[in-house]
Amino acid sequence: MFDDFFIRALFAGIGLAVIVGPLGCLIIWRKMAFFGDTLAHAALLGIALAILIDISPLVGVPLVTLASCIALMIAKRTPSLSSDTILAILAHSTLALGLVLISLTGGRSLDVNGLLFGDILAVDTTDLLVIYAGGGAILAIIIWQWRRLIAATLSPEIAEAEGLSPQRAEWLFMMLIALVVSIAVKLVGVLLITALMIIPAAAARRLVSSPEMMAGLASLLGVIGVIAGLYGSAEFDIPSGPAIILAGGLLLLGLSFLPRRRP
Repeated sequence: MFDDFFIRALFAGIGLAVIVGPLGCLIIWRKMAFFGDTLAHAALLGIALAILIDISPLVGVPLVTLASCIALMIAKRTPSLSSDTILAILAHSTLALGLVLISLTGGRSLDVNGLLFGDILAVDTTDLLVIYAGGGAILAIIIWQWRRLIAATLSPEIAEAEGLSPQRAEWLFMMLIALVVSIAVKLVGVLLITALMIIPAAAARRLVSSPEMMAGLASLLGVIGVIAGLYGSAEFDIPSGPAIILAGGLLLLGLSFLPRRRP
């Protein structure tokens, strides 16, 4: 009924949606949506750098995104600059450098449109293995460290009083986002990664009263958005990455008319 590439895209999108649901909730609670954009821009730099020095983007992208996390943590110790300012500087600096390096590659082996908006229909078996093996490991870490992440997010003071380190939780949170961005860049592109994480979580927030329920519902809504977006992409012959985000946005809009759940 469906071609193999569509089935692979469907499995890839579903796997990614399950992973980003809980992380999107943490991003919303921490009010760090711009952080996702920063790492997405860094991912573009990682891809360009990988092509220039002839290594796999699967190596280049995580290295650059993780390096960006380290740079951000170091820069946050500068009291004269706010977090938003640091993120803006880092995001646009890495984006500019990435575009410069792309121009130096002469366009070889690079689909700029695919980098910006993703090409989930081009995923192969190796990509699926990366998504499910890497994503499974990330999800396992999230479940294992959920209490620490939640405590450090909602009340760093209480977390510290309970013997949990908010700083370590913040490091872990940033590293997990960096790894997810590295996995997701091929599927939805650097311009849409943050939307894939934020929209399902924002939709779920209205309907539940506990962090765990919100994380689970965010994953479910993300899966629904992926399925609807891919079917819409095939039906109307539109780009798959934007179609997935648009489907999620329409789902959020529809759910916004429901009464807000109170704890």
